[in-house]
Amino acid sequence: MDLKPIKTEKDVIHALKDKTKFERDVLVETFKIPKGKVSTYKRMAEKIGKPKSYRAVANALHKNPLSPVVPCHRVVNSDGSFGGPKEGAEWRRNMVIKEGVLVKNGKVKITNEILY
Repeated sequence: MDLKPIKTEKDVIHALKDKTKFERDVLVETFKIPKGKVSTYKRMAEKIGKPKSYRAVANALHKNPLSPVVPCHRVVNSDGSFGGPKEGAEWRRNMVIKEGVLVKNGKVKITNEILY
């Protein structure tokens, strides 16, 4: 899929028309996370009105077909760690570091200033 024409929330919704409503909601909300900010799986679940669905949020992000336009690398565990397979976690950690997020001992230092 050519990601260049995906610039707006409307473009994301259109590109995800074959996904479930839940997956679209997760990915559209993730699209809104600005550079230099992070969120947690739990917080994303709360933002889409499904506060107990944080594991399902992680699954939807794991299947993200629009990465890095939909920046799933900006969503971390509640303790600031990067979940998933080691290679993927390392890539996500490097991406947020490039975007100016402080990572110490392999975890994001979550503060109100950087939390989306």
